[in-house]
Amino acid sequence: MARRLHPDGMPLEHQGPLARLRRGHEELILRLLRTHGPLSRADLGKLSGLSRTTLYDIVGALVDGGAVVAAVPEATERRRGRPVERLSLHPDAGQAIGIDFARRAVHVAAVNVAHEVIGSAGEAHDADLPWPRRIKLAERLVGGLAGGTLRLGALSGVGVGVVGPVDAPRLDAEGASGAVDPDLPVLLRKRFGVPVLVDNNTRLAALAEATWGAATGVQDVVYLRLSHGVGGGLVVGGALHRGSHGLSGEFGHITAEPDGRRCSCGKDGCLETVASIGAVLRAHGGAKDLAGFLAALPHDPAAARVLDEVGTRVGTVLAAVCNALGPEVTVLGGELTAAGPALFDAVERSLFAHLMPISRSRAALRPATLGEAAGALGGIALVLHESPLLARYPEPTSLEHT
Repeated sequence: MARRLHPDGMPLEHQGPLARLRRGHEELILRLLRTHGPLSRADLGKLSGLSRTTLYDIVGALVDGGAVVAAVPEATERRRGRPVERLSLHPDAGQAIGIDFARRAVHVAAVNVAHEVIGSAGEAHDADLPWPRRIKLAERLVGGLAGGTLRLGALSGVGVGVVGPVDAPRLDAEGASGAVDPDLPVLLRKRFGVPVLVDNNTRLAALAEATWGAATGVQDVVYLRLSHGVGGGLVVGGALHRGSHGLSGEFGHITAEPDGRRCSCGKDGCLETVASIGAVLRAHGGAKDLAGFLAALPHDPAAARVLDEVGTRVGTVLAAVCNALGPEVTVLGGELTAAGPALFDAVERSLFAHLMPISRSRAALRPATLGEAAGALGGIALVLHESPLLARYPEPTSLEHT
């Protein structure tokens, strides 16, 4: 059995209590920077709970060792007063790839461990495209990121978004969980040679919006996506919430019309039967696709009425979710949100009408900002949150941080 070594070359079992404590503090700081991105020393102090003296000592050693870099924001980003130095992981310490295998498209993105987006791309395909060809497409898209200069040898992990429930985030060569094709982890590991993490792609979009998008830095977020299906995700305490058996975020199957249409899940009147793209086109009865519906919207009172009804149903369901969970921000995404205020205003009106009065001044509804790249970026956020950071550091110990 291989011996675990500290970066100074000494076996971990030969280190004394103080050395192990210091090691735990280092891992805590590195984990916070990996999860949250660039932070000031004051931010690190609040998040870590370390004393000022200990924090400055640990940060100084990590900067001297090259694992962490310090930078002053550009003049356009500064506020009045003395500029605050921000700390981040060294951009060359590792990279992560995100791949979103949607129903009819593949989207990819790459980010370094300093939370800097290197690039993103996507391409549509037939719904029945076999998995090996989907992965080939992902490889080609990844190869084109950053002008073809992406260094795959520096990758610290691949985060994957898929359609359907996923029981657990980690995949291995023995197979996959939930609805994931069993060949997927084997093929991806063989191609990239790094750990593979997987989750539902809509749930990953929620994590992406809380990391880089409309709810950046917010700890408690509800995300709802209105597309060909209706789904969502929860970020609770800054972490993605999966729920039992990976079934968290199934907002599309909350009842919106008790006597409504039969849903694909087997129940009647689910939100998906009202607020999906297909449901909207069916209710309108004129437009053949979403593009035609949106084009007709400015001069078609019937289209406006459909969206007002959809927005009312969506807002009512969101209010029930928010009353139960108390998020700081609710994010609305998906192709249907291209309808703009005609939909968004109705959702907001209904949401705030059904929220508890004490919550109305504390809640915020925001449009998603990451578009089609959200699922792939969420896969990267999953890697940055959950995988080991740097190859030269052993796996985290169970040491309590004080």
